[in-house]
Amino acid sequence: MKWNHEEFVLTDDPARVDLSVTQALLRDTYWGVRRPPDVVESMLQHSMPFTLLRDDSQVGFGRVVTDFTVFSWVADIVVAPELRGRGLGKWMMTCIREHPRLHHTQMVLQTRDAHGLYERYGFSRNSALMSTKVDGL
Repeated sequence: MKWNHEEFVLTDDPARVDLSVTQALLRDTYWGVRRPPDVVESMLQHSMPFTLLRDDSQVGFGRVVTDFTVFSWVADIVVAPELRGRGLGKWMMTCIREHPRLHHTQMVLQTRDAHGLYERYGFSRNSALMSTKVDGL
């Protein structure tokens, strides 16, 4: 699918993901700073990517890990630093929440500092979430 907003395009076409741009965007986050290229490439192969484009160049990224039936994990929503504050992350979340292959699934995510943002999209804080730590990442 493809969505348009001002001069931006968001697509779920995996062919539009630029591995080096995606890694650079993630390197600028607290959660993806230590992901080497092989890890980023592997995660892309096992996720539904959402690529934010401007003038046909990638300027943002997000992904969903899903079974397309019951469960979807939203991850790695990131916009280039110079474009933050323009509502692009919010627009990306709206598109992801309304995606016809995902909207009926239970969506979860993990955040350290954006609870208020995601609550606007129907997410609620849940003390039942448990996770393991991964060495080196």
